Amino acid sequence: MARRQGTTGDPQAIAERTRLAGKIAAQINADGLRTTEIPGLTLYRHSAPTACASAAYEPRLTVYAQGKKRVDLGTTKYLCDEGSFMVSAVDLPVVSQVLAATPERPILGLLLKLEMPTVRRILSEEEFSQTAETADAHGMAVGAASIELLDACSRLVDLLNAPQDVAFLSGLVQREIIYRLLRSPQGKHLRAIATLGEQSHRTAKAVTWLRMNYAKPLRVEELAAMANMGLSTLHHHFRAMTAMSPLQYQKRLRLHVARERMIMEGLDAASAAFEVGYESASQFSREYSRFFGRPPMRDVRGQRGGSVAAIDAA
Repeated sequence: MARRQGTTGDPQAIAERTRLAGKIAAQINADGLRTTEIPGLTLYRHSAPTACASAAYEPRLTVYAQGKKRVDLGTTKYLCDEGSFMVSAVDLPVVSQVLAATPERPILGLLLKLEMPTVRRILSEEEFSQTAETADAHGMAVGAASIELLDACSRLVDLLNAPQDVAFLSGLVQREIIYRLLRSPQGKHLRAIATLGEQSHRTAKAVTWLRMNYAKPLRVEELAAMANMGLSTLHHHFRAMTAMSPLQYQKRLRLHVARERMIMEGLDAASAAFEVGYESASQFSREYSRFFGRPPMRDVRGQRGGSVAAIDAA
C-alpha cells in the first residue's frame, strides 16, 4: 500500500514552500542533521539519493520543503514530496530512502519533536473539546502542508537568526505548529493517540513499553493486560497503529538497533544479536539477511563511512 502527498498546485502554497526551503538551506550547508538552538528543532539536508536506511522514528513532525523521500512502515509505503509533512505519533521502526536530491537541489527538511504533554494541553482547550476519536488511529500519516503550517515553520526557522528571541517566542510558534497539525485531516491520528483513556492511547502505551523493552522476551498476553485490552483487540489496534504485529514490531526494532550498534560501535554480529535479545546468533543472521538483503557484517562493511545513509534519523 502506498500513500502519497505533496504540495498542491496553489501558487501561494508553492511560494511558501519555496520560502521555507530557502531558509532551511541558509541554516544547513552540509549533508546530515543539524540540531539547532531551538529545543526540539532539527534541520535535515542530503544532496543525493540514498540506499534504503533503517531508522527508529520518535513522535515528531517532519516537513519536507524540497526533494522526495519514501518511508516504509511495515507493508505501507509513504511517499513524501516537497511541500508534504509526515507526523509520527508513536515510536516506529521504519526503512527510508531519499528518492530525489542533487547538490543543486538537495532534499531539505524540518524535524520538530512532539512532546505529548504539550499536545494534550492544546487538546484540552475548547476548540478540540468535542473532537471524536479515530476508530483505528495510525501511528504515522502524511499530508500536504497548508500555507499556514508552512508559514509557521518559516517563522520558527527565522528565530535561529534572532537567538535573543528564542526563549520567549519559540514555544509560542511551536504551539501554533502543533495546532495547525491537529487541525489538519491527518491530525485526527495524533489526537486519538494523545487522548488519555481512549483505546488508541492505551495501544500507544503498549507500543512505548515494547520500544523501551525490546530486548526482553515478548509475552503478548502481558502486553494486552498492561494496555487493559483483550488479546485480539490489542492485535487489531496495534497493527492499525504500527502496520505490524507486536512480534514483528519487536523484531524490526531489534534488527535496527543491532545494525546501528554494529555500525556506530563496532560490535560483531554475535555480540549485537545477544545485546538486543536474540538467543541464537544464527537466527539473528538469517532474519537480518532477510530484512536488509545482506548478511550482518557484509552489510555493515558496506555502510561504514556513510552514516547518513546507514542510520537515517530523518
